[in-house]
Amino acid sequence: MIIAIASGKGGTGKTTISVGLAWALGSSAVLLDCDVEEPNAHIFLAPEFQESESVNLLVPLVDESKCTGCGLCGKICRYNAIAMLNQKPLVFSEMCHACGGCALVCPVGAISEVPRAIGVVERGFAGAVEFVHGRLNIGQVFAPPLIRAVRKYAKADKITIVDSPPGTSCPVIAAIRGSDFVILATEPTPFGLHDLTLAVEMTRALKIPFGVAVNRVGIGDDRVRRYCAEQNIPIVLEIPDDRRIAEAYSRGEFLTDAAPEYGALFKALPERLANMARGC
Repeated sequence: MIIAIASGKGGTGKTTISVGLAWALGSSAVLLDCDVEEPNAHIFLAPEFQESESVNLLVPLVDESKCTGCGLCGKICRYNAIAMLNQKPLVFSEMCHACGGCALVCPVGAISEVPRAIGVVERGFAGAVEFVHGRLNIGQVFAPPLIRAVRKYAKADKITIVDSPPGTSCPVIAAIRGSDFVILATEPTPFGLHDLTLAVEMTRALKIPFGVAVNRVGIGDDRVRRYCAEQNIPIVLEIPDDRRIAEAYSRGEFLTDAAPEYGALFKALPERLANMARGC
């Protein structure tokens, strides 16, 4: 089973929930931190990494001695990664999506593909929990290929927890696609509700079962609860607004370190999610 934790905005508690699920499941879990632009689950779990692999994209390299300046490579590129300048192709490798179309259409074979490193995937263990995260190289902007490389470590014999990037853009789609259930983290504030509605639209478009986790319950108002009731969206978890949690988070500690009574919330969550994913 793959459980993804997502949200319409950052700072709503995705990593807190992801780490909490991993803590509750122990050796039955593998945690994939797919927020590759700014991974932070490792701060709370302190894993010992055992493996590291570079992730590359294949980008075009033009042999100017063969190029005839026909411009077909620039015309086929939907992302404007190749522009023609004085009948010579100018490659913007940072914009390349590695589709290989330019090399396929070149009539004289002037384009080859060379690897460009975009980040690394690191794997290890935090106690009994298997842990994998990706780190996008500084200056790189194309996260989905690295996210897909992290997602390859999902295990059929374990519960895979996916800590997704914030928002509703391409990196989030890459992280949650193919999940069995999505938890949408939010806060009971106007901004939280606004971005939750966007995340709900995204998840419904992907046809993935989902529920809502409300963090910092006690601030704001009950508009999130009313919205979920109107939309028939289950609220699967509520975390109170507790200063001890914020203090523990700022120290890089999990919330049960400061408030052990909240451990029961996460212990009960896996079975509840499994039943909901099965339609029980």
